[in-house]
Amino acid sequence: MIESSLLIAGSIAIDTIETPEARRENILGGSVTYALIAAHRFVPCHVVGIIGSDFPQEGKDLYQSLASNLTDLQEVEGSTFSWGGRYSDNWDERETLYTDLGVFGNFQPLLCEENKDVKTVLLANIHPELQTSIINQSEADIFILDTMNLWIDTTRSQLEDVLKKTNILLLNESEAELLTNYSDPLKAGTELLNYGLEKVIVKLGGEGALFINERDQIRVGAFPVEKVVDPTGAGDVFAGAFSGILAAGGNEVEAIIQASALASICVEGFGAEKILNCSVEDVSDRINYLQSTLEL
Repeated sequence: MIESSLLIAGSIAIDTIETPEARRENILGGSVTYALIAAHRFVPCHVVGIIGSDFPQEGKDLYQSLASNLTDLQEVEGSTFSWGGRYSDNWDERETLYTDLGVFGNFQPLLCEENKDVKTVLLANIHPELQTSIINQSEADIFILDTMNLWIDTTRSQLEDVLKKTNILLLNESEAELLTNYSDPLKAGTELLNYGLEKVIVKLGGEGALFINERDQIRVGAFPVEKVVDPTGAGDVFAGAFSGILAAGGNEVEAIIQASALASICVEGFGAEKILNCSVEDVSDRINYLQSTLEL
């Protein structure tokens, strides 16, 4: 078993993002991209994903610089998965403008022998069937699952099968309610433990995050972001940082604080630009603030 490494399986995309103030095209995105950018700060990362022949060299260079193992990053002829989204003026809603699966539509993840032995796996936001495929090939001790309302609405039974094979679930407040019919995040998180999960983290947006297991409920506040520029990928950054800390031997409270700090930086720039270029001091200041909000 490979200790102190993290396997990240998810999507790699080229995004177009429209906000109330600006529009950006051809931004590197996808759940793997954001999670990798966050997680590589803490632990060597192995990537499972697929890109097309049109994937930009800049993106390939970034992956080469951040990942420790790209053996299971498939590159095939065709177009890379692309997505376009538009945020409403009040940021409460996001409209999908288009989705072009490209080569991702036929993606069949295959793990090399080394990646089968990685101890900690982040099942980043992708179809539950793909997450199940990773689980079935892996000999990991810890599976961390991220999901979204799309899979809850359209593939619930498949998602529930994944939940039963997962140790830790990350989801936001609305997703928790959708899965359990409880609007109270504590009740929802406690109910989700019945799938056999060991731990649930419910992200509460501007109210922080809630950690729940059979014994404890721990709340961490949110860093007060002055100006949101682009929320895309913040949840994936949270998942990557959280998983990276755990894979490196850290505890869940430390992981939530670090993850919240990095996610708060992510929303202050388009795509991954801010999180890629943030300073150690900026992260440390946010960690110190968030530690002061801890409620045990």
